[in-house]
Amino acid sequence: MSHYCLHMNWHTRYTQQARWTRDLRTYIFDKIQLDEASRLLEVGCGTGAILSELPPYISPHGLDLDPAALAQCRIHAPASSLTRGDALCLPYPNGSFDITCCHFLLLWVRDPLQALTEMKRVTKTDGHVIAFAEPDYMARLDKPEELVQLGKWQTESLKRQGADPGFGGRLAESFFQAAIQIVETGTIQSTENEASPGEWEMEWEVIESDLAGSVPGEDIQKMKLLDKAARERGERVLHVPTYFAWGQVWK
Repeated sequence: MSHYCLHMNWHTRYTQQARWTRDLRTYIFDKIQLDEASRLLEVGCGTGAILSELPPYISPHGLDLDPAALAQCRIHAPASSLTRGDALCLPYPNGSFDITCCHFLLLWVRDPLQALTEMKRVTKTDGHVIAFAEPDYMARLDKPEELVQLGKWQTESLKRQGADPGFGGRLAESFFQAAIQIVETGTIQSTENEASPGEWEMEWEVIESDLAGSVPGEDIQKMKLLDKAARERGERVLHVPTYFAWGQVWK
């Protein structure tokens, strides 16, 4: 999960992101035909936004590096078995889970191929590895023209924070390199242009925190006003292609 502003309510943000992939998760879980013995691990579980929405017949497990996030996860997903640990070296035996998944995680990991290799290792033969959402900011589309610069600033900020902004475009290739057999891959439905006023304000909290110190405050506020005006005119387009990949493990 990303590491933006400290004063922000992270669970609210992660719940918003979870809403973007809810239909996809329902679709994949229906296809998998999970049974009551299914053990699921979410790598990078954050505050529990995804774990708290799992069907009741799944045995949920979560891993995250951040103790503060795990403390919140215990509140939001109390049925989950939680572990503090690193995605690059998962502290579980081989073949521990029926499903191993992540959500807006791999772009933040120093070595995403190693993380996927570890996710595969802890998944049973015939089990499933799923990356529900990995954005490709290098293919971001902003309209009108005067807001293109905002996208460039945000992409540069992600790089400064240690993220790989274009990872989403290489997600399927990374599954292939990790020898995970892809069942289905593609982009998730865009919701960026349908933000409610509250979501828009939350998005701008993230932007303002991301850009503080690298872009003058008056330039950020100018962009915010341009963004608001373009939305009110119905002319705002913001699209970040966000990819998912669902694969199976054949040892």
